[in-house]
Amino acid sequence: MNLHTLKPAEGATHREKRIGRGEGSGHGGTATAGNKGAQSRAGYNVKRGHEGGQTPLQRRTPKRGFKNLNRIEFRVFNLSSLSDISVKFKSTDISLEFLVKNKLAGKNDKIKILGHGELNSVVNVKAHAYSEKAKQTIEAKGGKAETI
Repeated sequence: MNLHTLKPAEGATHREKRIGRGEGSGHGGTATAGNKGAQSRAGYNVKRGHEGGQTPLQRRTPKRGFKNLNRIEFRVFNLSSLSDISVKFKSTDISLEFLVKNKLAGKNDKIKILGHGELNSVVNVKAHAYSEKAKQTIEAKGGKAETI
């Protein structure tokens, strides 16, 4: 066996279908495009999402509710989790930089403190937002609640 004697296996290759090359080829006349209509004309292009007259998927699916494009998403911490964080990391000052350094929040996150649970120690907090109860509880314990 030599390189010049190699051939593809029997039936592995097919002849090219030569479209629009006369009636004798079997693919002349309409050149396999059928009679009339947009698909038989030159320059035909299917629009994205076109389903041939059937109602397109994006119109068939139900649309529900309202999505506010201007909403602000917060990374939420409760008072109980602030207590746990201050004990675990032995710190009374909790800020965005502190949370990012300890991988509890991302550097682009906005922090909001909520009033669920109990605060067991004095904590100074710097966050973007507070609930009323959280702010009152932090200040009642002797800590500071600064808004960034």
